[in-house]
Amino acid sequence: MSQTPNSARTTEPLQTGPASSTTHWGKAPPVPEITQFLRGPQKRTFELGRAVGIFFEIMRGFRKLHFVGPCVTVFGSARFTADHQYYVQAREVGQRLARAGFTVMTGGGPGIMEAANRGAKEVGGYSVGCNIELPQEQHPNPYLDRWVTFRHFFVRKLMLVKYSYAFIAMPGGFGTMDEIFETATLIQTHKIQDFPLVLVGKEYWQPLLDFLRGRLVETKTIDSIDASRILVTDSAEEAVQLASDAAVRQFGLTYGPKLKRRWFLWE
Repeated sequence: MSQTPNSARTTEPLQTGPASSTTHWGKAPPVPEITQFLRGPQKRTFELGRAVGIFFEIMRGFRKLHFVGPCVTVFGSARFTADHQYYVQAREVGQRLARAGFTVMTGGGPGIMEAANRGAKEVGGYSVGCNIELPQEQHPNPYLDRWVTFRHFFVRKLMLVKYSYAFIAMPGGFGTMDEIFETATLIQTHKIQDFPLVLVGKEYWQPLLDFLRGRLVETKTIDSIDASRILVTDSAEEAVQLASDAAVRQFGLTYGPKLKRRWFLWE
C-alpha cells in the first residue's frame, strides 16, 4: 500500500480525540421564512412564492454544476481542524480522487469538506462545493474552483447526489448521517444506481454497522444486501479505488470532449 502523499503530512502531532467543542455550528438564529415554510400550511401566495424560489434555486444549481465533470462526493464533519487525523485523511482522499480524474465535490464548508477540497487543489484537481446558507456559520472554504450556496438542505443534498459516481463518508455528525442514509435509501430503492457508498474509519463507524446488521437486518426492517452495500475501510487508497473501479468498469465512465457553455442557459 502506498504511503500518504507528502503534502498531506504534518509535522505537528495529530489530534485523535473529539472535534473542537467551541464551535457554534447550528447555533445561529434560523431564517424566519424557511421555518415558516416548514411549519405546515401557509397562505397560498406565500407558498407559491416559496415554490418559485425553490425552483430557481434548483435551476441555479443545475446550471452552475452542469460542467463540473464526473464527481465523487465526500461527506464529513465541519468541526475537525487541520491537525486532526480525520482532516489529514480526508485531504489524502481528495488528492487521490483528483489524481484518478474525478472532480471532488463536498458541502463546501470547513473541516472534512475543506480537507477534501484542499487535497484536490494541491495536486491540480478540480474542486467544487455545495454550500449551505447558515447565518454567521458556514462560508465557502478557500479551496473551491466553483461553488453554489443554497438556502435549503434538500436542494443541496440533491446536488451532492446528482453529479457523483461514488460517495465517500468520513466521520461526521447529524448532517453526515443524514447524507449517508439518504444516499443509502436512494440506492436501496433504485432511485440512483448502485454507486459505491464507502465509510472511512472502521473504529468510528463500527457501532453504526453493528446496529445495522444486528438490529435492522435481524428484525428484517432492511435486507442483508442493504447493509452490505455500505462499504467500510481505513484506507484512503482503497476508498478511492472502489470509487474509480465502479465508475469506469461498472458504469462505463469515459472522459469525452467537454460540453459547450450556453450563456442564455445561465451557464
